[in-house]
Amino acid sequence: MVVGRGPKPGAARRGSAIRRPAFANTRLTQSQDSPDTTPIRSPARKTVPRAAAHPGRSAGTVQKQPQKRRLAPGVRAVREIRKYQKSSDLLLAKLPFARVVREITETFVNDYTFSEPRVAMRWQSSALLALQEASEAFLVHLFEDANLCALHAKRVTIMQRDIQLARRIRGQWGGLG
Repeated sequence: MVVGRGPKPGAARRGSAIRRPAFANTRLTQSQDSPDTTPIRSPARKTVPRAAAHPGRSAGTVQKQPQKRRLAPGVRAVREIRKYQKSSDLLLAKLPFARVVREITETFVNDYTFSEPRVAMRWQSSALLALQEASEAFLVHLFEDANLCALHAKRVTIMQRDIQLARRIRGQWGGLG
């Protein structure tokens, strides 16, 4: 490393802009008639607009959008947990749940009954709603128990073995009744 050698005088550092006064492009000339000097402006340099320099950009998209602030890890998850704990809405969409129920019912009726014509069972909307409420309550309770099993194993991720252990501990009726 050489001591005492820096950038050349008048040379700008990389990334810094050089600011010149407004009269920097003027030169002094002396006319033959008068002894005093009059400033004459030299022609300005031609500049290419930013949009023309970059063909992918249009003239209006030069300014930068401010970035969204990132949340701390886990903040979004805690917000979702609080949101779902406050609400009493159903967690599963009604129509896909109804389709699954009808498909299982059709499979059961057609495979395990000996009726010759295929019978399509009909469901009341209140019956589907009651079945969905019970199913969601069962699943939420199962996941709560599985989460406790995962925490007991010093983990935060629920695995299949946690769900199996929770069902085994609950017994035959799964904690219901």
